[in-house]
Amino acid sequence: MNILVIAEHNNQQLSSATYNTITAALQLGSTDIHLLVAGHECAPVAQQAVKINGVSTVLVADFSAYQHFLAENIAPLIRDIAQTHYSHILAPASTNGKDVLPRAAALLDIEPISEITSIISANTFTRPIYAGNAIATVTTNAPIIAMTVRGTAFDSALTSEENVATIETISIQHDKQLSSFVNEALSLADRPDLGSAKVVISGGRGMQNGENFALLEKIADKLDAAIGASRAAVDAGYVANDLQVGQTGKIVAPDLYIAVGISGAIQHLAGMKDSKIIVAINKDEEAPIFQIADYGLVGDLFEILPEIEQRL
Repeated sequence: MNILVIAEHNNQQLSSATYNTITAALQLGSTDIHLLVAGHECAPVAQQAVKINGVSTVLVADFSAYQHFLAENIAPLIRDIAQTHYSHILAPASTNGKDVLPRAAALLDIEPISEITSIISANTFTRPIYAGNAIATVTTNAPIIAMTVRGTAFDSALTSEENVATIETISIQHDKQLSSFVNEALSLADRPDLGSAKVVISGGRGMQNGENFALLEKIADKLDAAIGASRAAVDAGYVANDLQVGQTGKIVAPDLYIAVGISGAIQHLAGMKDSKIIVAINKDEEAPIFQIADYGLVGDLFEILPEIEQRL
């Protein structure tokens, strides 16, 4: 049983979600995992990939049209590679993965399974539905099983200098010219990335305005934490939408999640309830967030946050 994992990268470095997806592939019981690195001038990515435990072959498709991972070009590449050799195709449940994998599945005439969170058997998986309020168990009899993997549900695959996978060059080139890359705006910050941070402190509507997020920033600096926000805070214009945690934002599962002034709407809980330790600070003792919190502190956040900072 060969498994194909679609690598996500920036042509220089693998994303953390790729490592989580490889762990999911390993749980399927295969000893022959192939990692597809499609990009342009992406040799550094291939050199990282060969050291990941469990990866036996790294397939490198280096072509200018693959540089920005446009789905119209990558999907037929996956189809051509996967249609005869693989039982499973896995991709991170990221923006790119959700864009590319359904298209590749359509070309292969199979149905994709989105955002799996656990593997029961080679053809049975669990995935959240109803904003994470229920977990569906899904079984498929498709000849090739294609699925996106929620990275926060799986540990990161380990690397070893002793593991040296084989590198194979893929000469297939697709340039459909159906879409084109225009530009990208990267947000640069000194803090850890929200999606992979071990500690996250998030603010909600209770912060009252964007200036008050400075109270969170002071604590985040001492905890080496990422800053997040609820959708209510983002919609109110307190912070940028790339900080949103929740069903329509980023899914996070840090070691420690601190929710400040967040009531705990279903959509927000769907994005952070897998965190290992959840701390809630809210003046409303009936707030839903306290139902899933490991530790709850009822009180005025404008008094509590300065005290926490001082004690830290």
